[in-house]
Amino acid sequence: MDSVFDYLLTEVLDPTPLETVADAWIRHRVAAGRFDTTVDIAIAGGFGADRLGFAFLSGYQEALRALLPDLAADQLVAVSATEAGGAHPSAIQTALTETDSGCRVNGTKTFTTLGILARRLLVIASAGVATDGRNRLRAVLVDAGQPGVHVTNLPAIPFAPEIPHATVTFADAVAQVLPGDGYSDYLKPFRTIEDVHVLAATLGWLVRVGRESGWPRAVLQRLLAAVAFVRGLDMARPTAPGGHIALGGAYEFFESVLTELEPLWARADPVTRERWDRDRRLLATAGKVRAQRLTAAWQSVGIDDIPAVPTDS
Repeated sequence: MDSVFDYLLTEVLDPTPLETVADAWIRHRVAAGRFDTTVDIAIAGGFGADRLGFAFLSGYQEALRALLPDLAADQLVAVSATEAGGAHPSAIQTALTETDSGCRVNGTKTFTTLGILARRLLVIASAGVATDGRNRLRAVLVDAGQPGVHVTNLPAIPFAPEIPHATVTFADAVAQVLPGDGYSDYLKPFRTIEDVHVLAATLGWLVRVGRESGWPRAVLQRLLAAVAFVRGLDMARPTAPGGHIALGGAYEFFESVLTELEPLWARADPVTRERWDRDRRLLATAGKVRAQRLTAAWQSVGIDDIPAVPTDS
């Protein structure tokens, strides 16, 4: 397998514009054949993208494969969790029932990334209420093309509009139930795994932009250092507090690199620069939740924040 660092610095830049998600997915799959970890594939996929939205696609798909290694390599897959009341465990009302012909799901998910393009859906559903009053959640895989699945595309959002989103309604849709708890074993860890892989893909894309734009060698070096930072995050236990704290450090370093890049965007192709200005909000969409997880992680290890000691002037 290739060294992802050498790949980022020496791979020939394909100038062919990516017009659709399908185009971006084809290029992603070509790059995926050269690496053997989901993070490296996300980095290479991001490098191949010509905009942040398509880099996100690479990170999102590889995050799902990190969570579910047995997913088909060539299928676009999406998480379908959010409902009218949100994605908190107590808000999940989509119901999982067992019938003579197998397990079925019924309900509506209000915001599913990739919309009609996803071939399989990882659905978080309720199997009823436990004796302690908590919602018993399960994770199920649903083939999106079956008659019991109805997908309605939503209007494009203001950033990364190339990535569609949809409302999905399930009416006795056949479901494959996955082992374990739907929240603690799937939805909760996926949020962290997704953060890592999307950050990895974003860094790959930024290296591409830097090479295309003639950014200084020192900047490319900092970007590769950030890549090394992300590759070193331990995803074997994505809900462990130490991993969240390290991820918080990775994002802090990443923000410092973005600040360093600000004056260099003037060198970028105008279309690339305009897309970046439009799409960079994508990187902040989970920022509040990520900050809450970081605070909880510090609390769980028993280390309180200590105010900085003022220095004499």
